[in-house]
Amino acid sequence: MHLRKIHNVLTYCIAAVWIANGLFCKVLHLVPRHEQIVERILGGEHASSITVLIGLSEIAMAIWLLSKFKARLNAIAQIIIITTMNILEFILAPDLLLWGVFNLLFAVLFIVIIYLNEFVLRKKINQQV
Repeated sequence: MHLRKIHNVLTYCIAAVWIANGLFCKVLHLVPRHEQIVERILGGEHASSITVLIGLSEIAMAIWLLSKFKARLNAIAQIIIITTMNILEFILAPDLLLWGVFNLLFAVLFIVIIYLNEFVLRKKINQQV
């Protein structure tokens, strides 16, 4: 498969993860565990509203990613957000994580995919031009 096609497919897959987690899990409250995690970390008073705001932010991340505007900054932001979020969840709400301690493994794999897609594949694509 041509590198540009691989890059595009990975970009759409990464965006799909952000949209699925943001829209379905948080905005539409289809996965109550997400609100429970927010409640555990930030307190219960506004957990529902904060969860929706986080979900909308995740959707915005996907839109930013698909826009290709400042793509490297977007990738760095994703990596920082995923790292921070997963460390906080691992420390403060490990019992609420879908895969328990393995959540960190999946987070690291997702980070590696984001890094490779933006900083390795895009560099190779630009060198071919």
